[in-house]
Amino acid sequence: MTTLFSEMFAIIGAILSNDAWEMSSAMESNGIWLLGAFITILGGGFFLLIYHYVPWVERNFESTIMVTTYLLIGTIIFVEVFRRFVLNVQAPWSTTLPPFMFLIMTWAGCAYNVKLRTHLAFAEFRSNMPRPLQFACLTLDFVLWMGFAWVVIVTSTIVATNSASNFQILLGTDNVLQWWFLVFVPLSFVMIAGRTMENYLQDYRNLRSGEPLIQAAAIGEG
Repeated sequence: MTTLFSEMFAIIGAILSNDAWEMSSAMESNGIWLLGAFITILGGGFFLLIYHYVPWVERNFESTIMVTTYLLIGTIIFVEVFRRFVLNVQAPWSTTLPPFMFLIMTWAGCAYNVKLRTHLAFAEFRSNMPRPLQFACLTLDFVLWMGFAWVVIVTSTIVATNSASNFQILLGTDNVLQWWFLVFVPLSFVMIAGRTMENYLQDYRNLRSGEPLIQAAAIGEG
């Protein structure tokens, strides 16, 4: 355990140095998993506070990201298809930027659907269970989502850092780096951790108050 903490502090030092190569090298140790656990819990708690104290963010943050990126993707595709087939010109980045924007839209959408409980729901099946078993299933959901978030935050951060250390450029551009987009994956899963905590606190309050634990959910409602 002492070694893990030492490796974690080495990673923090590399991050503070703002040197992508040092960060990439430091993250090869197991300390990244301990640091990732702290980021998952503390980052999720940070978003939980934002969701609680800033109602607009709680209601609209993920959906705003989704709609904005979707419109940008559609606009780029429409304009570049017109330019290619009508004007015989095309921006070289027009086929490489939309997939990265789709990445952002996808994981923001995942956080949104965790909020709506449309992932790992099984509402029809769970609603027929005894109340203690319902809460046990909701607790399992919480553990699974926090575990998923932890793993993805760690692995995607390593990928983004390696991309930065190798100066990977977005194809079709001269100075747009890929890690600027890849970093949205761990950020999205920090948001997912916050939504997971928010849901579980609500489940606990429902358990104490006697309110129904399992409710039907549908995509697009919320």
